[in-house]
Amino acid sequence: MHQSNLRLVLAGLAVYAVWGTPQATLVYLVLGLLFAFWFWWASAGMPIRRKARSIHAKISLDATKVQKYIDEKRKTTRQHITITHVVGKALGLALRNAPGLNGRIVFDRFLPFKTIDISFLAMVEGGKNLAKVKVSNIDKKGVDQVATELDAGSQRLRKGTDENFKKSMGPLKLLPTWLIRLVVNTAAYAAGALGLSIPALGVEPHPFGSCIITSVGMLGVDEAFAPFTPFARVPLLVLIGAIHEGVKVEDGETKVTKKLKLCCTIDHRFLDGAQGGAMAKVLRDVFDNPSMLDQE
Repeated sequence: MHQSNLRLVLAGLAVYAVWGTPQATLVYLVLGLLFAFWFWWASAGMPIRRKARSIHAKISLDATKVQKYIDEKRKTTRQHITITHVVGKALGLALRNAPGLNGRIVFDRFLPFKTIDISFLAMVEGGKNLAKVKVSNIDKKGVDQVATELDAGSQRLRKGTDENFKKSMGPLKLLPTWLIRLVVNTAAYAAGALGLSIPALGVEPHPFGSCIITSVGMLGVDEAFAPFTPFARVPLLVLIGAIHEGVKVEDGETKVTKKLKLCCTIDHRFLDGAQGGAMAKVLRDVFDNPSMLDQE
């Protein structure tokens, strides 16, 4: 029995023990109606799984062609495009093929997002803190547009001119630790699941989208897996490792290539093997044919 349903039954038994039969009958009737509504709400949406929550998956990609694509884009756009921008756009395209990951769960029911939005983590305050820059409709934007938005957002954060970030950090510094946890978790559910805006705390609806990307390659880390955080409420976390030389055999010949590892932490309630395979195929196709990055 699911935890929430078990609570309803236990609540009814407690009422019966304290108040007796007449009052308990009324309470059981109310709880029965709530249970019926809960069952209808959950079953009306896409089915979700109740297995172990986290799946850790690693995909190794040949980045040789993508690096050439990045060099060409830098020349034509005069922008500092990086592998982070490429991975962000590629994941946007991959999420099109895995719609079960592009959404949130509200009271046991999966609700899809209308757009594919991805957040990128940026270091602020001299590396003492992390903040996010969200790129909306990322699957419909070019890599140069992703780079422009991400660079502008990162600059605002580092200069201290991002109003939402200042609002979110200001009040929290004045609160005790136990109260911070309560405020953050409540705000996360209101914004991340219910899609509410909380202007006083600088929180927008669905603040992180459906995926968070962070790059650890610049820190010299080859691979790592990120843990889920309660306030983010996203089904997918992706860490980009460092690019290294590798070897592959093609047509009987050994070739030196550039290898990139993406380490993914996935909420198993959202994803099954078929959708995971569909996402992996899109990522491999994009890295084999980078011109797909220019598609909208």
